[in-house]
Amino acid sequence: MELQLAKGVRDIPPEEKIVMNRILSTLQSVFQQYGFVPLETPLLERIETLTAKGGAGEESDALKEIFRMKDQGDRDLGLRFDLTVPLARYVAMNSQLKLPFKRYEMGPVFRDGPIKLGRYRQFWQCDIDTIGVKGMLAEAEQLALVESAFQKLGVEIVIKVNNRKVLNGILNQCEIKEKESAITALDKLEKIGTKGVTEELQQRGYSSEDIISIFEIIKEKINLKELKKKVTNAEAQEGIKELEELFVYLKDMKVKCVEFDVSLARGLGYYTGTVFEVFAQNSKVTSSIAGGGRYDEMVGKFAGGGRDIPAVGIAFGLSTILDVLREKQEFKEKTAARAYIIPIQTVKESLKIIQKLRAKNIAVDMDLNGKGIGKNLEYASAQGIPYVIIIGSEELKQKKVMLRDMQSGKQELLSLAETVKILKKK
Repeated sequence: MELQLAKGVRDIPPEEKIVMNRILSTLQSVFQQYGFVPLETPLLERIETLTAKGGAGEESDALKEIFRMKDQGDRDLGLRFDLTVPLARYVAMNSQLKLPFKRYEMGPVFRDGPIKLGRYRQFWQCDIDTIGVKGMLAEAEQLALVESAFQKLGVEIVIKVNNRKVLNGILNQCEIKEKESAITALDKLEKIGTKGVTEELQQRGYSSEDIISIFEIIKEKINLKELKKKVTNAEAQEGIKELEELFVYLKDMKVKCVEFDVSLARGLGYYTGTVFEVFAQNSKVTSSIAGGGRYDEMVGKFAGGGRDIPAVGIAFGLSTILDVLREKQEFKEKTAARAYIIPIQTVKESLKIIQKLRAKNIAVDMDLNGKGIGKNLEYASAQGIPYVIIIGSEELKQKKVMLRDMQSGKQELLSLAETVKILKKK
């Protein structure tokens, strides 16, 4: 049998998984700094949950890309395509939750869609969502969090922002009846340009008059002030007002990486207000590395009764963030160990020392096969371990260890306390 991976998925070797874990740790730290609490939901959902009205929306690519299956009871199930629909289901099933509910969740999601650089069929998302806040303060807080998180990860970004009310209102102003399909096409304006969107709108059945009226208002790179002069529809004006409020808060919070993009829609049909996408600057990865928006109707529809429960959230794409970081640095570390111990006929004593180092929260590995010094140094170098500790009978007599810096080759005879101090340095 020829061993092959399924299309659109990949193994993640240790040197990449170590970096992924650092990304997750960084994001988790920032999420908690902003007051978000953890939640875990299942990978599997009932298909009626994933396809529920108020979920992805009939025109959404995500809805078309659900991995579907049946269990042994012949029940229709699907793998979750994001973490937002499961959150809405959770909130609807737990009416005792105190609002606002600010949660984060990290885990794999699945989409049976096209494959390209930065896009996979199984990928991790790291979400933050705020349930129960109507105003733009929730958006402002989340965008400030995004800027902070990517600063800590060393990724220069731009956050593009729009409001679905603006797009809906403009299409109403242009007397476009099938709005969701048009919005799906307009969302690709920056990627394929006016010509490409025009062709897609034609393929979707829109007339030349419809397309001309749309592009009289929606122009590439138009700013909010210019757009405001063209808009007469009340819904679009409300969306512009919300964006103006958001930009005031962002200015107060000194968030500088945000810009308005009139064509930004996001592909999911559940968005009702603000939408945003995050892109890495100066990167070959053109897919968004985070994105989200406001979805004030979804949770209420899951809960029943038709009431609106305000909600806004952002998903961080871990796989695409990893692709961006891969461009910036080599992934050399194949272990989290800071030091590798080589016992020279001193296994019993070395075991005591290694446990003392681990008790100091230092990640340490040790030769388990009794190989020679040369082979062990070669192994430590291949694993990207920064230090080697050699422990022989002479070192033990002096109550010291030999610490070797694997980058410089320098060796020092040090006490255990001195060794700990060096190993704890970043």
